[in-house]
Amino acid sequence: MKSTEIRELTDEELTKKLEDGRAELFNLRFQMATSQLDNTARVTSVKRDIARIQTEMRSRQIAAGTSAAAK
Repeated sequence: MKSTEIRELTDEELTKKLEDGRAELFNLRFQMATSQLDNTARVTSVKRDIARIQTEMRSRQIAAGTSAAAK
């Protein structure tokens, strides 16, 4: 998922994507521990997607705080 796609999502969609990403990461780690994971690069990809989502959520939180303080 690209950062441009993430910026277009609503707050609810971001929260849902974050939950889905964390669940997928858990499953991938479980598969890795049991030697059933074929594509190990997927773990890194999911971690980066989670980080991008968290970054966007935090930037929106900061933007909302600064706009409220400016009023």
